[in-house]
Amino acid sequence: MTQSIADYTTLNNGVKMPWLGLGVWKVEDGNEVVQAVEAAIQSGYRSIDTAAAYKNEAGVGDGVRNSGVARKDLFVTTKIFNSDQGYDEALAAFENSNQKLGLEYVDLLLIHWPVKGKYKDTWRAMEKLYNNGLVRAIGVSNFQVHHLIDLMGSCDVCPMVNQVEFHPLLTQEPLRAYCRENKIQLEAWSPLMQGNLDQPVLQEIAEKYGKTAAQVVLRWDLQHGVVTIPKSTHEERIRENAHIFDFSLTQEEMNRIDGLNQNKRFGPDPDNFNF
Repeated sequence: MTQSIADYTTLNNGVKMPWLGLGVWKVEDGNEVVQAVEAAIQSGYRSIDTAAAYKNEAGVGDGVRNSGVARKDLFVTTKIFNSDQGYDEALAAFENSNQKLGLEYVDLLLIHWPVKGKYKDTWRAMEKLYNNGLVRAIGVSNFQVHHLIDLMGSCDVCPMVNQVEFHPLLTQEPLRAYCRENKIQLEAWSPLMQGNLDQPVLQEIAEKYGKTAAQVVLRWDLQHGVVTIPKSTHEERIRENAHIFDFSLTQEEMNRIDGLNQNKRFGPDPDNFNF
């Protein structure tokens, strides 16, 4: 069981990925994202998740460089967006992201969404980047089971990560089972349900441990073996989100939180999304 912010999971290619990271979706490039990244790293985070679509890769790179922590001790993720999918397009998009980040290499590169008819070509480009050592791991985001089956029917390198919307109202049980069976690490985006934490079960458990509902949800993620990347720009909240290693939920509490599932999405549905 995860006991420290320094703990990590080992991906199917042997690369170590921290269990907890900072997400920077909707964080403005420049001072806002630089300060959030610096605050997270100072609080012990070692993983930062950005994307070309977030338009803040340059600030993430600055924050990483300013942190005073060696590059080899940090884990940086970015993503190929929908408009950049296809073989040549993805290679060009990665070059652009890499230049903005300015970090020599990327730890994890993901396909942001499964754009029909394009994601296999995008994956071939990512396999090339991986084989050339420009990225340490490659994976996907927002892939359902059928997308993964389709991709894995023709790929040379199995995805190492699938980053999806995951929280107590969307527990993704069949997808989690498939990823477990195929040694694909599941990672949660929007783990805190975009602030919709007013569930009596969460409040009750939080009260028992002297924690917030957010901290209870993040702990639930980790005990399910799901990497999680809560987003915040506030230093106090960034620190608070990291204080989840001094308690653990009982199996009964895990089951009660699982029971909140409504298959409810706060973000787009990968099968009904206007790419």
